[in-house]
Amino acid sequence: MIIVLKQSAGENGLNRVVEHIEKEGLSTHISQGTEVTIVGVVGDKSRLDIDRLKASPFVERVIAVTESYKLANHKFHPEPTSFKVKNTSIGPDNLTVMAGPCAVESLEQMLTIARAVKKSGATILRGGAYKPRTSPYSFQGLEEDGLKYLKAASDETGLATICEVTSAHAIESAVKYVDMLQVGARNMQNFELLKEIGKSSLPVLLKRGMSATIDEWLNAAEYIMSEGNTNIALCERGIRTFETSTRNTLDLSAVLVLKEKTHLPVIVDPSHATGVRNYVTPLSKAAVACGADGLMIEVHNDPEHALSDGPQSLTFDQFDEAMEALAPYAKLSGRG
Repeated sequence: MIIVLKQSAGENGLNRVVEHIEKEGLSTHISQGTEVTIVGVVGDKSRLDIDRLKASPFVERVIAVTESYKLANHKFHPEPTSFKVKNTSIGPDNLTVMAGPCAVESLEQMLTIARAVKKSGATILRGGAYKPRTSPYSFQGLEEDGLKYLKAASDETGLATICEVTSAHAIESAVKYVDMLQVGARNMQNFELLKEIGKSSLPVLLKRGMSATIDEWLNAAEYIMSEGNTNIALCERGIRTFETSTRNTLDLSAVLVLKEKTHLPVIVDPSHATGVRNYVTPLSKAAVACGADGLMIEVHNDPEHALSDGPQSLTFDQFDEAMEALAPYAKLSGRG
């Protein structure tokens, strides 16, 4: 449920309404725009006297929210969310590009890649230290050593860093080294992990599960937000369909749907979506044209010998060309 206050309510009216709601044991979330103030209500609404609320001199109207996700709901928070990640931000005012290898392999590798992607215009360095793989015999990541290499690359270049976490133990280690946590597709509905991430103070990138609906995805975000962490970006990385020409099927319509349903920023990952490096740049253009707030692109200094996802990784020259090609699209979308 959301309560829209009258413009004349002022701070006193807002406080009176919030006090009344919280007295009944419900929690409130305030969204103050330039013209409208909204009070989101979470909890057992049967404990509230709705007619009394509607009759309040401070209340314009009371609106039921039928969706199961509340804090992530655009109705609760009409203004798009923007948040800081180290010295950059994710939100509607700029195009965020996260770039780097699927897996951290060595300190030298991370320093080399960080220098290259920063030169081309990336603002966040990605790299996997914990790698949940389909096969138990595939490279699983360097874990805390990988996190240390990410931090060293960040210290030298100034880039913010992001790394996937797969357990509570991984969260405890990652928060000491990186600037943003990532939830991978396989863990989108690992609710205990989401709760633990929600207790951290770092921003979060939540990838869509390979077979998840958009509402399931938003409810996963709700698990994180309900624990107090509201700095979340959603990442469309392709869904599993019957088509086998690409690794997954990139659902760009999800960008448009999310912009209607939620206030959270939307990032698109064309690398994991296709598994083919030649498709990454064209789909990056399409994602920006659709209104995505950013991109996650895999870049490697030697893709042919990468320990993970080499076929979808761009070389330094290819990434530089991609960034140049994206510039006019970013400008046309108001993010130049």
